[in-house]
Amino acid sequence: MEQLNRPIRALIAKVGLDGHDRGAKIIAATLRDAGMEVIYTGLRQTPEMVVNAALQEDVDVIGISILSGAHNTVFPKVLNIMKAKGLDDVLLTGGGIIPDEDMAQLQALGVGQLFAPGTKTQTIVNYITQWVLENRSF
Repeated sequence: MEQLNRPIRALIAKVGLDGHDRGAKIIAATLRDAGMEVIYTGLRQTPEMVVNAALQEDVDVIGISILSGAHNTVFPKVLNIMKAKGLDDVLLTGGGIIPDEDMAQLQALGVGQLFAPGTKTQTIVNYITQWVLENRSF
């Protein structure tokens, strides 16, 4: 696999009142173990807070963990704020309890691949790494 000049920078976030962060912490640790620099924002973030943190940290990818059922609101809002702030070359991905048909609709809007509970962590690492190799230049 092609090598990058620096580690991939990933921001992992929990948006809204969803207090279940075990999956987000597992993904953050997995990405860190894979050599990525990981920023975990913690619980109860707003879409604006997430995008502002992504800007400040100069990340390559934003991963949102969502189990609250608000995915059809949260992902489009984050995507719109990202576009408004010029983050067109940053991957927005995530996972949680999201029905397949909703995943397809969100991807049609421009959200990256979304992952259901039980997805192998290496699948997520591989996806992010490949996306960054193909879409970011550094």
